[in-house]
Amino acid sequence: MQIKLNFQIFIFAIIFYFTKQIEIYVYILALGLMHELAHIVTGVILGLKPKTLQITPFGFSVYFEEYKKNGKKIFTRQKNIIVLAGPVFNILLAVAAIFINFDYILNISREIFIYANILLAVFNLLPIYPLDGGRIIKNILNGRGNLEPERKIYLSEQTGYITLVILTVITSILILYIKNVALFFIIICLWVIMIREIKYNKIRRRVCKELKKVPRDGAL
Repeated sequence: MQIKLNFQIFIFAIIFYFTKQIEIYVYILALGLMHELAHIVTGVILGLKPKTLQITPFGFSVYFEEYKKNGKKIFTRQKNIIVLAGPVFNILLAVAAIFINFDYILNISREIFIYANILLAVFNLLPIYPLDGGRIIKNILNGRGNLEPERKIYLSEQTGYITLVILTVITSILILYIKNVALFFIIICLWVIMIREIKYNKIRRRVCKELKKVPRDGAL
């Protein structure tokens, strides 16, 4: 399995350091690794082989070899089970922390541990690709055989775009009240990801349109 490092993580570390939130950022990255291990273990149980583990400013992302098992593509339900494994694991850790005192085990306060896990779960479930929520939306749409490929791409893109607009408005209000500059940089990074996704989707839609022009069954 290849490991790729996104160097933006160092920029985020500096930002969180100067905003005096480096501790929570380190905790989130550590719990993010556990989150991703839940994806990997679930995928391996379903017979998939991890291909790449990417380290990003928001945590980790694992990619499997074409979601195939014994040469056959796995179903949408199985893909979503793998995707949901991460957020569900974070929620279970948060619930466990209510009954188990992690202060002495992990040298971390119970409140921070619960907060970091819930934050990771909620953040990853946002329907913005490549977050887990965005992957679930794509998997569901790709499983709909009655939709044209261009329509699937459009619906996935618009879901993420509308979510990010709403999130930007909410975050802007929060920044004014709690003066947390780190939230601003997180939103900026999400917009960069969204813009890249929109550009990539334009290419995908163009390819889909060109493929429609290709004659089938020997027709001219």
